[in-house]
Amino acid sequence: MGTQTLDGQDCLARAAGEAVRCVFVALLLLVAGSALFAQDTSLAFRRAQHLRHGINLSHWYSQVFDPKGYTKEHFDTYDTAQDMALIKSMGFDHVRFTLNCAPMFQHGQADRIPADYLAMVDSAVKMILDQGLAVIIDIHPDGDFKARLATDDASVEQFEDFWRALAKHYSTLDPDRVFFEVLNEPEFHDRYRWEGAQLRLVRAIREGAPNHTIIVAGANWSAVSELLFMEPLRDPNIIYNFHFYEPHIFTHQGATWSTNFQHYLTKVPYPSTPDNVLSAVSEAPDAVNQLQIVQYGLDRWNAERVNAEIAMAAAWGKRWNVPLTCNEFGVYRAAAAPKDRLAWIRDVRTALEKNGMGWTMWDYAGGFSVVVTQDGARVPDEGTLAALGLKK
Repeated sequence: MGTQTLDGQDCLARAAGEAVRCVFVALLLLVAGSALFAQDTSLAFRRAQHLRHGINLSHWYSQVFDPKGYTKEHFDTYDTAQDMALIKSMGFDHVRFTLNCAPMFQHGQADRIPADYLAMVDSAVKMILDQGLAVIIDIHPDGDFKARLATDDASVEQFEDFWRALAKHYSTLDPDRVFFEVLNEPEFHDRYRWEGAQLRLVRAIREGAPNHTIIVAGANWSAVSELLFMEPLRDPNIIYNFHFYEPHIFTHQGATWSTNFQHYLTKVPYPSTPDNVLSAVSEAPDAVNQLQIVQYGLDRWNAERVNAEIAMAAAWGKRWNVPLTCNEFGVYRAAAAPKDRLAWIRDVRTALEKNGMGWTMWDYAGGFSVVVTQDGARVPDEGTLAALGLKK
């Protein structure tokens, strides 16, 4: 039997058919990819309206500096029902309840949360809700816990177990007022590892609490740049979060836990110009760090610069049609000039609101606080409230 050959017209017809088929497959993939992110995010947007003006409850159930550590005595006295009432009276609509999971994390059986410790957490959450405040339950461990997550797969698996159990425990609370935040400021230098870990943690939370809204963030301390790297998860009931402390040379001047040379600084101004930073340059210990202050002046940080950076986050949210929040921003009080601190807070808060985002300031009664102590009692700092657009 002889062989058959295709003439030129047959070859062209077959090639054309293959081309059409390839285009059709490509269109299907494009539509499928678009459908992946064409999610109904209306519920998350609606619930985000409960997180418009908030404050962080630091040093209560996390970052405890009491020499006795995480004790019932500390929990009963550091923040009280009176504090929650004061927060409500200042005009805040929610709090971010920072919770260090380490004291109740049992390695190898992380889903078995100690009942006595969980009862104390329950009491705090009830105290918040009883004042009509919404609450973000934010897992806020120390750096060593986060370092294990960044390198050890078994730690991530156990953290999944913990979150699944915790979410299930709180799954009966009002989902319009109770939110779950996966992890404060992930210390993952590998963005791709954090993307994978966060996806699994969100799935674990969703298994425990099918109806509640989850708050997620990017790697590397939740910076704006890390948010821009992300793509939305395959879950429409999520709010995306970033933290804003830019520029750190101003917001963290005097801090002992930040870049070392910053603990020398006390005169870094805001807004910045090439001229007004000169007095601060002499406070830096060497030429390399002095250059950073000079560069801060040359960058001319002001309200327009702040808004431009926050607008980048807003554009990301609009692109993917997802709600955003900024649940940390603030200025360390110890060294910043009060008027400059208030100017920065006002500019950031204004930019967030201008770009349609809710916010949660850092913090209530710590080093960045919205209250001050007078005659042994906590009272509102009227200047900080005004900068936040609030009034008691």
